[in-house]
Amino acid sequence: MVTIKNASAVANMKLAGEVTYNALAAVKEAVRPGVSTWELDEIAYETIIKAGAIPSFKGYGGFPGTICASIDGEVVHGIPKKKRILKEGQIISIDCGAIVNGYHGDSAFTVPVGQVDDEVYKLIKRTEESFWYAIKFAKDGARLHDVSAAVQRYVEQFGYGVVRELCGHGIGREMHEDPEVPNYGTPGTGMRLREGMTIAVEPMITLGDRAVYQHDDGWTVSTKDGKPASHYEHTILITKNDPIILTIPEGKEGISA
Repeated sequence: MVTIKNASAVANMKLAGEVTYNALAAVKEAVRPGVSTWELDEIAYETIIKAGAIPSFKGYGGFPGTICASIDGEVVHGIPKKKRILKEGQIISIDCGAIVNGYHGDSAFTVPVGQVDDEVYKLIKRTEESFWYAIKFAKDGARLHDVSAAVQRYVEQFGYGVVRELCGHGIGREMHEDPEVPNYGTPGTGMRLREGMTIAVEPMITLGDRAVYQHDDGWTVSTKDGKPASHYEHTILITKNDPIILTIPEGKEGISA
């Protein structure tokens, strides 16, 4: 069931979004060769706890981390580990969420570790650009798949793959609510977006083929061809005009590569 958020709910989601933003900003500052994904997880955890919030991911369905830390061909849900040490030339996607007063914020970005190949850097930037392009279509009265098709249209012009098995989602008191928000589709189809809906739009884009598989850990999802993947996400509020980004505090800029 899709829930329409009232002013109180939106205010709490903005607070959760701010905590999520601060955790991700702190993690990005620490990304460099030689750092473990475990250390990045600890930074996010401490930032969220110090804010009086609760990590959304930790314990969710048994997930052990505060962040998902996905390297190179890992699309999403990489588990932070002490022995996973970042290396020059890799890329890493960080996904994180926080709960404030019972409401969730959810956001993700991908950044290079040191210097990366130009084609990989372009993948990261174009994945982010596809989010900003797509949310132009996210307003009251539009169709859900107008947003989905916009992501697909933007990235496929560059020959990238759009992961089908994973998608964005509604969000609020639950981290995953209706509706599902795919990154591909046909314009003019899907449910109508309504003012007060809150959704997480999250392009998951591959440099090569879009086919993916899940690791034996039950969480990590990677490209089958081993080529890099990029992930970018924000929680947004549907309005009659442009959407409001709940995971970017007022006066701040989005976290970018």
